[in-house]
Amino acid sequence: MDLSLAWKTVVMGVVEGLTEFLPVSSTGHLVLAGELLRFQGPPGKVFEIVIQLGAILAICFLYRAKIWTTAQGVIRRDPSSTRFTLAVLVAFLPAAVVGVAAHKYIKALLNHPEVVAVALIVGGFAILAIERLAPRPRIKAVEDVGLKTALLIGLCQCLAMVPGVSRAGASIMGARVFRVDRATAAEFSFFLAMPTMLGATVYDLYKNWSTLDWSHGLVIALGFAVAFVTAALVVGVFVRFISRHGFGVFAWYRIVVGALALALLLMR
Repeated sequence: MDLSLAWKTVVMGVVEGLTEFLPVSSTGHLVLAGELLRFQGPPGKVFEIVIQLGAILAICFLYRAKIWTTAQGVIRRDPSSTRFTLAVLVAFLPAAVVGVAAHKYIKALLNHPEVVAVALIVGGFAILAIERLAPRPRIKAVEDVGLKTALLIGLCQCLAMVPGVSRAGASIMGARVFRVDRATAAEFSFFLAMPTMLGATVYDLYKNWSTLDWSHGLVIALGFAVAFVTAALVVGVFVRFISRHGFGVFAWYRIVVGALALALLLMR
C-alpha cells in the first residue's frame, strides 16, 4: 500500500467512525469523501460497506456489559432480556429482506453522489419536522420497546438503503415518531446496527470475494481499525449531546453539506 492510499484510507476510516452513529449518513459521507479524495478502494464498494463493521464493533465494546447481561438473561429466560433481544431481531428483519432482494440496485446508487447530496438535504428537513412534531415519548428504556414498535422502526431503517438517508437517522427518527425518547432511540439504533451491519458485511464479502486480493485486505483492515477507534470516541459524546440538545444541529448540518455537495457536483 503506497503512502497516498494509506492516508486516504485513514481519512475514510475517520469519516466512517465520526458519522456512523450520527443521523448524517456515514455511507453518504464516504461516497462524497471518496469523490473528493479520488479514493480508489477495493472493487464493488466493498470497503465502504465493510469498514462500517469496525464502527459497529466499537459499540459492541462500549456496551459489552449490557450485551453480556442480556445474553445471560436470555439463557435464564429472563422476560426483559428475551423481549429486548426479540425486539432487535424483529427490527432487523425488514432490512435483511430488502437488503438481499435489492442488493444490486442499492450498490448501484453508491456510484451516484448526486443521490447522496439530495438525500442529505431531504433528510435534514425531515429531521427538523420530526423534532418539531414528534409526539410526547412514552418509551424511555430499550427494554420497553415492544415488538410492534420494533418492526415499525425496522421498516423505517429500510429507507437508509438509499445512500445519504442515514441508517442511524432513519431508525432514530422512526423511533421518535413512535414515541421513543431521544436517548433510548439512539441506544436502540446502536443495538439494531449490530445484526444489520454484520449481515451487510458478510453478504457483501460473499458477493465480492472473487474480486479481492491481499492488497485490498490491507486497505480494508486499516480503514476498519481507524473506524473502530474513532467511533469508540464519538458514541458517548453523541448520546449526551442529543439528550440535552436534540437533533436540530445535525439536520442543519445535513442541509448545508448536501447543498454544498450538490452545487460542487453540478459545477463539475
